[in-house]
Amino acid sequence: MIKPRKRRIKGPVMSARILPSALTVAAICLGLSAVKFALDGRPTEAMAFLAVAAILDALDGRLARALKATSRMGEELDSLADAVNFGVAPAFIVYATLLSTSRIGWIVVLLYAVCIVLRLARFNAMLSLDQPDYEKKYFVGMPAPAGAIGAIGPLAAKLQFGDGWWTSEAAVVIWMIAVSLLVVSTLPMRKIHTFSVPPNMVAPLLALLAIGVAASILYGYVVILVLILAYVIHIPFAIRTRRFLAAHPEVWDDKPRQQRAARRAIRRAQPHRRSMMRLGLRKPPRG
Repeated sequence: MIKPRKRRIKGPVMSARILPSALTVAAICLGLSAVKFALDGRPTEAMAFLAVAAILDALDGRLARALKATSRMGEELDSLADAVNFGVAPAFIVYATLLSTSRIGWIVVLLYAVCIVLRLARFNAMLSLDQPDYEKKYFVGMPAPAGAIGAIGPLAAKLQFGDGWWTSEAAVVIWMIAVSLLVVSTLPMRKIHTFSVPPNMVAPLLALLAIGVAASILYGYVVILVLILAYVIHIPFAIRTRRFLAAHPEVWDDKPRQQRAARRAIRRAQPHRRSMMRLGLRKPPRG
């Protein structure tokens, strides 16, 4: 019996398949290099390297799916890169630039790094759970990249505005503890790629993106602070929307525009319903 020959993978195809993992390894190297620059007293370069590492980390998964080169090893490598780039690197950067003289600074950054690792472990464990479709639109707790941006917020404020109350030991410690708690919390946070964009808003959003890119080049630290503020503001809206979806399974299959219309209709009907209930419970006047 003649055994069929195994097809050999050609060189260019093999190179394309390892490209996502190569990006992940490059992201780890950049994240650790950001730590080196922070320890050398060069915070601007440290934040720049950390930003590039985050971009590469965001691209490797999408590239793997586009090239159909996903693998178990790639998934594990990507998770380890997240722990390094969004947990270890920001912790060292904040400690070296803001908390090196604090008596509890090392404890605080350790708390942050451990919370990032716990959050990544929980995320990986939840991938195998069977959840409703609307749950896939939300993260459970603050995602690791957002946590890293939040952690370096006080450093961005220092580089933009100089020293102030925002760089004091108490302020930085409280800030890092708050970010750590948000990371391991169970609060829902909306995934950016799940937002629907109406066709008539594409051009204005692209123009706004161009302005944001230009602003990030000229006022990078201010852009970081604005991103942190916008993300914190969105949390209450994400909580309200997820609570509405959990209580109204009849709208799960509707489009986002229809879900918003149903939510507005129910919200308008609630005051009328409450007023009718009060009228029904009111005692008749005595004659």
